[in-house]
Amino acid sequence: MKKIYLAGPLFSEAEQIWLLNTKKKIEDLAIQRGVKVEIIWPYELIPKKEIYSLGERAKFEIFSRCKSHLNDTDILIALLDGPQVDDGTAWEIGYFYRNKSDKSYIIGIRTDFRNAGETINSKVNSMIEASCDKIANSSENLTQMLFELL
Repeated sequence: MKKIYLAGPLFSEAEQIWLLNTKKKIEDLAIQRGVKVEIIWPYELIPKKEIYSLGERAKFEIFSRCKSHLNDTDILIALLDGPQVDDGTAWEIGYFYRNKSDKSYIIGIRTDFRNAGETINSKVNSMIEASCDKIANSSENLTQMLFELL
């Protein structure tokens, strides 16, 4: 079974819907390929009700749950859209990169046409871009990359 961690900002309805749709596409692809996958999406790891009940401790619980899932993930998919990469997503990429094996992958996806890097040819910040094994430029391109990995 492949474990896939879906990283990206979760602050707007648009981001949540895009990531949810991406999760569904990955599930459909896995069924099509006859591969079992577990998709970890941080939005689903801790319900809002629990976050509110934890109060000040919520940030530590969110951190702990996300970090523990990153420790045994096979593929990290990171949404890189925006004027700069979301800081939480950047942390997840860095943490995963530091601990990844030669059998694990980081796939970024950037559908945003704005240049967000240091050079004219950069897609995003150099540290993020160099950490990614591949960067997809569309949902279809991401699906093609995953098709090869599953």
